[in-house]
Amino acid sequence: MEAGQTRAKGTVERVIEGLATGIGNAVGFAAESGILFVVFGALWLAVGVGLIVSQGSVDAAWQAIGALPLVVQAGVWVLFLPVMVGLWVWETSWPIVVRLTLLIGVAGWNLLIFLPRALTARP
Repeated sequence: MEAGQTRAKGTVERVIEGLATGIGNAVGFAAESGILFVVFGALWLAVGVGLIVSQGSVDAAWQAIGALPLVVQAGVWVLFLPVMVGLWVWETSWPIVVRLTLLIGVAGWNLLIFLPRALTARP
């Protein structure tokens, strides 16, 4: 191919590019509009309530996720990485002070990252 020429994209390449662009735009919209903040806020609230009311429910959730097929587990980890890290930290045998500090830190960082721009804008 000579310089300045572009090659035509194949069908598969166009489909993948369209899907990636669509997913990226959807995630960007969800982050900017606060949808992800609400989703992760609800998940962290559920973890917190589970730890206060019944720690066994958090353990059961961890075990249920671990029992899923490996591909589904990977999807859950990718989609909900901060919450999964929090659950993993909670399931370790580290001292409770360390686990709580890390769990609260990950939750706070996660929610801070997804704060809608409207709330973080300076007048």
